[in-house]
Amino acid sequence: MRLIANCLVTTSLVLVTALASAPLYAAELDAASNVDAVTVYPDGASVTRVITLDLPSGDNTLVAKDFPLSLDPSSLRVEGEAGTKITIGAIDARTPRPVAEVNQPEIEKRIEALKDERADLQGIITAAEARKKFVTRFADNLPVGLGEKGEARPVGEWRTAFSTVADELATANSTIRDAERKQRGIDREIARLDADRTTKPPSKLEVRIDVASAAATKATLRVTYAVRNARWTPLYDARLDTGARDRKPAIELVRRAEITQATGEDWSNVTLGVSTVRVARGGSAPELNSLVVQYPQVPRPMAAGRAMDLARTASPSTLPEPMAPASEAFDKKERADERQATAEIGAFQATFKIPGRVSVGANEGAKSVRIASTNIVPDLMIRSAPVIDPAAFLEASFVQTDDTTLLPGKMSIYRDGIFVGRGKMTATAKDDTVRIGFGADDKVRIERNVVKRNEGSAGLIVTTSKTDERAFKTIVRNGHDFPIKVAITDQLPVSETDDIVVELLPSSTPATTTNLRDKRGVLEWAFEAKAGEVRDINFAWRMRWPKDKGVVMVPAG
Repeated sequence: MRLIANCLVTTSLVLVTALASAPLYAAELDAASNVDAVTVYPDGASVTRVITLDLPSGDNTLVAKDFPLSLDPSSLRVEGEAGTKITIGAIDARTPRPVAEVNQPEIEKRIEALKDERADLQGIITAAEARKKFVTRFADNLPVGLGEKGEARPVGEWRTAFSTVADELATANSTIRDAERKQRGIDREIARLDADRTTKPPSKLEVRIDVASAAATKATLRVTYAVRNARWTPLYDARLDTGARDRKPAIELVRRAEITQATGEDWSNVTLGVSTVRVARGGSAPELNSLVVQYPQVPRPMAAGRAMDLARTASPSTLPEPMAPASEAFDKKERADERQATAEIGAFQATFKIPGRVSVGANEGAKSVRIASTNIVPDLMIRSAPVIDPAAFLEASFVQTDDTTLLPGKMSIYRDGIFVGRGKMTATAKDDTVRIGFGADDKVRIERNVVKRNEGSAGLIVTTSKTDERAFKTIVRNGHDFPIKVAITDQLPVSETDDIVVELLPSSTPATTTNLRDKRGVLEWAFEAKAGEVRDINFAWRMRWPKDKGVVMVPAG
């Protein structure tokens, strides 16, 4: 039978509800829970724990002491089923009282005995060190080379003396080492007992659930709550097959989720999903207040004591709480397929359910899972900006047709099975164009040469202005045995004042696109280069400005 209530209780409401609905004789039952399902968001997570127990008839309070301290108490929800009708009352999340060691006198006696034992060992060490000093002094002062009348001692007596000194020193050192070893063990035991006799702070949260049952039954409850300090970020693999004469180029775009969590609980063997919903942003757009224009107010002097009082009472609570911020596979006869998530696409968000069960430990680093893949037929083009870099870069472009938005993330790029670098995916909605660079193409050569650069003055009789005239030639050579599309970009200076005049000269090859992607002055020459073809692009401009002023060309901010 399904439960008849989902409950949300805040701290203030819990006490009132508990007093109103829970009888004084409600029995407390210890309940163990385990994490069963997790949905991770870009800025948090929703966790579901399962409690299974034999529920007696009557009013009971389930006490589960294994919930994480990081959960949001206001997000608690409970539902479930049982063999008979049961009703859920108040739900309460609280921090357990610190647990104090119950047997304090025994611990005190044990610590005292250990300290006495340590003092005895220190006495042994002191005696052994004194013995070492005596033997050392004896060895330094004894004239081992002479007898009573000054004659040389026999070699046997030397050896006896040496052996005696060495044995004494070895015995003393061994005694000191053994005693110090025992002292270290005693110190560790004293530290452990010291920690045990102090009050232990709680490491888990206690959740209490009031449940009334008409009869004894077996019940399964699912407790869902929200936690922070968990997130997932998108990762992408873009694998380009450049194709051949009888095969079109193709891209396999693999989407992955990199999951990290520091919630204080391990997610072991759970059903895992990732969602595009951003829970930390709230549900509504921000409200704007009126914007008032006025003359600045002259601040009145403030007494020093009053200023310090304000500084002391300033509360930091309004500050936002910080968030707890390849190699290719071996060739095989059978390819090892990677598990892929099942997508649930809604009108406003997407959720990807990872197949099977997954474990993600707390504070154990990131875990990457595959969530989707798409096979795409792209358009290939050589793109270059030789004013910065004469390299010819292979670019693949396609129209995003999936209903799910491609979120911003890092991308690993492969061309014909070879890793060629890393890139970034920008946020891309359905029907937007995606452009991905796949590294330099050495078979297409591009050269940009300065043909003319002339700086001077202009005016009929009297010099009225200065001029700067420049001309460039870009040479494109297609070394492939097949035609390929090419796009060359360059910069025409842009004036933001009437005094500075920039004009494109007639000798320039007409550009196919001006102000490329709304960037002022960026020109593009796009064409298809035939196999082995060499093509020239001429580009020339002139700039004039008043003679009494200087100009500089800087990149747009």
